[in-house]
Amino acid sequence: MAELSIIIPTLNESKRLPLILADILLWEDKVELIISDAGSSDLTIHQANLLGVKVINAGQANRGLQLHRGALIANSDWLLFLHADCRMKKSWVYKVREIISLKCSEKQAWYFDFKLNKNNLVFYILEKIVSFRSRFLQRPYGDQGLLIRRDLYFQMDGFKSYEIMEDLDFVLRASQQIKFKSLGMPLITDSRRWEKFNLITNSYKNAILRYQWRRGVPTRELAKKYYSK
Repeated sequence: MAELSIIIPTLNESKRLPLILADILLWEDKVELIISDAGSSDLTIHQANLLGVKVINAGQANRGLQLHRGALIANSDWLLFLHADCRMKKSWVYKVREIISLKCSEKQAWYFDFKLNKNNLVFYILEKIVSFRSRFLQRPYGDQGLLIRRDLYFQMDGFKSYEIMEDLDFVLRASQQIKFKSLGMPLITDSRRWEKFNLITNSYKNAILRYQWRRGVPTRELAKKYYSK
């Protein structure tokens, strides 16, 4: 049995997927990698097949559904959910192995520290805000990854079939029963969507989407607004 199952949702991620796959393959053995694809028309699936990665067709572009279907077929006791546009430092293998080897880790969920792949003052401020939100408000989001025992994931009812807000929904539910803890190392995220708008504008628009979600606006409608930004 694999020590760890890593689940990545994809939709036309051929430009970024090889980079995160290279990071993951540093594990070398006893890792199960699952690509949960939403119907990519580029080379995403071809790239995964070349490396012998398990690929499933989730049937639709729905990140919550893609993540959950990956979890359903995972064969290891631990799950690591990642986005395709992230990068991990080489030391991630040692840190994650350390966590999953400890009995006390089994009743907690773990996340990486948010880090953008470009450095400037605005991004530094954003990283500090996310750090505060994650540590003190217990609100880590999907671009920080999620490491969790498989049985605990299903005990928390897993990700719902939401096109967007699947991470916030899971965290809000799970944080009522378990604690989210930092792995103490960064997960480097592509800064492209933060470069289109200034920090205040982007944060405001995201806050509006979260408010609308809480008010019951369907996630399919919110996803259209988010990706049209």
